[in-house]
Amino acid sequence: MSVLLCLLAVLVAVVSGVVFLGRGLARVGRGGLARSLRGLAYVVAAGAAVMYAWGMLYVAGAALDAEDGGADSSPIRPCRTGVRERDYWIDDYHVWWVPVRFVCHRSDGTTYDREVPGYVNPALAGLTVGAVALAVSARSISARSASARSVDERARRP
Repeated sequence: MSVLLCLLAVLVAVVSGVVFLGRGLARVGRGGLARSLRGLAYVVAAGAAVMYAWGMLYVAGAALDAEDGGADSSPIRPCRTGVRERDYWIDDYHVWWVPVRFVCHRSDGTTYDREVPGYVNPALAGLTVGAVALAVSARSISARSASARSVDERARRP
């Protein structure tokens, strides 16, 4: 079941990324600074969506491998470390959606991460913060220019 949910998350992230990229490219360089910043925020958000999809593909692959039964399915294949004495303690795994993680669990209560590359979550966080910062900047510039326009209109009135 978690494999299907992971693949659904990948699909949603990819579609979101395409939509964000399309909206961003339509706005960048057209119509002033605020509109360009908003477009750039969409492009950076598209990068975040793609990075999330990339991480979830790793998690989906690991979950698919973990749920595959058969003669070589115990201990869970994606959780194996290569040390037999430790691998026999592996009893379960968990999928984390945010941050993107595939966590292996041992019967002694210890856990450790596997499968997801180390750059995925920091890049995802950086791109998300960057997209939010650009969107806030665009909103601030829009509000400032709107208030300047209203002051100019008041000054022109007799």
